[in-house]
Amino acid sequence: MNQTPAPPFSLSNVRRFIAFRAFFNCRFYYPVFTILFLDYGLTIEQFALLNTVWAFTIVLAEVPSGALADLIGRKRLLVATAWLMIAEMLLLSFVPLGNSKLIFTVFLVNRILSGLAEALASGADEAMAYDTLIDRGNPDDWPKVLDVQMRVRNFFYIITMTVGAVVYDPGTVNTVLHWLGLQTELSQEVTMRFPIYLTLILGVFSLVTTLGMHDPVLVQKKESGQSAIQQIKEVTRITLGAGKWVMHTPMALAIILFGMSLDHVLRMLVTLNSQYYRIIELPEASFGLIGSVIALIGIVVPRIARAMSEHFHILTNVTIVIILAFISLWGITLFVPYYGMLPMMLVFITMMLTSFFTSTYLNKIADPQQRATVLSYKGLAFNAAYGIIGMLYGGLIVGLRGNLQEASEPMPPELIEDTAFHLSLGYLPGYLAITLFLVSCICFFHFRSARKKKSPGQTQ
Repeated sequence: MNQTPAPPFSLSNVRRFIAFRAFFNCRFYYPVFTILFLDYGLTIEQFALLNTVWAFTIVLAEVPSGALADLIGRKRLLVATAWLMIAEMLLLSFVPLGNSKLIFTVFLVNRILSGLAEALASGADEAMAYDTLIDRGNPDDWPKVLDVQMRVRNFFYIITMTVGAVVYDPGTVNTVLHWLGLQTELSQEVTMRFPIYLTLILGVFSLVTTLGMHDPVLVQKKESGQSAIQQIKEVTRITLGAGKWVMHTPMALAIILFGMSLDHVLRMLVTLNSQYYRIIELPEASFGLIGSVIALIGIVVPRIARAMSEHFHILTNVTIVIILAFISLWGITLFVPYYGMLPMMLVFITMMLTSFFTSTYLNKIADPQQRATVLSYKGLAFNAAYGIIGMLYGGLIVGLRGNLQEASEPMPPELIEDTAFHLSLGYLPGYLAITLFLVSCICFFHFRSARKKKSPGQTQ
């Protein structure tokens, strides 16, 4: 037992957690994500299908992977995550072009591996760092760790957004090569793999980072010689136990439900931001610059969130985040040319605050022996809600488009698409209000039930 807690950033696991989050999450192909798939030869429909497979892979693997981390240790899960990242990048780095069936199959495997990697990392990396603070430092330092981690990740995000977009463009690459005295002319088929190669290097960095981690003493597992069936039973026991704990711990359930309610709506807007930018008349060349500006803001937001978590009550912070969410949604529905990017920036800020507070408050109350599993339930809820709103939004767009096509005055197809998109975002504030109302009712009844159980002799 430590007599003097170590400073958080003197702990190797904490430093490596921050590095892993940057290497794993800040990928060079993100600024060209959609067009990368299309340039490889896939269709829009295939792109949508592949991302659906990715989301369902995360949902199916999220909680079992968290239980596995609690059972066999966080390090093994994180090392496996790094290997999966390397494998998914190798597939895209060397798949030959021209055979559409082969390309789709490779991308399908890539999306499954990527989803598995996301699921394995989710919860295990946070649990590793937080339990290290319990073991050798001070868990009250967790907001400081989150602050630095989010600022470092956003700094890396600026680099990867800028570099990834630049190396993807053959015109820019060839200009630089000519400036260096090289007369080589590279085509789009060559340069489109450059962000993939750079992300592969980040995968190697992730592997090196995780190999240097070590499981904290309080969660280290001894070799028990259990059979495969026994291991599966143990994983199931941990999974069900953590789920029961979440359902019977009103505060944990409230944190997850409120975080989920805000996150999935805000994430849907982030997914649609390029179409929104186009409608408010921003040139496509500005999208990367806007992303970099948001990343710069993201360096400051964690410091603000940390101060809020230290000085304000949880209900105050939840109220502030909800108000910001509705302001951003209202601002977006106005579709103000050019200046409409401001409410979209507020969407990103609100999503960062939601992530920070959810992690801070949930880690405070979770038991170390099941922390990774509990955090995986959070990830499961967030991704399941995101998948549901994606399906609902797709149905809404189809309905709105059909109504516009049946209108008495014919409209050009491009105008129909833009109008349907414009109308669809108007439903989001109401959807969020209904979701938060339902969540509030669920939490109210859970808290009231918990109070009654604590005071069984109390009379009305």
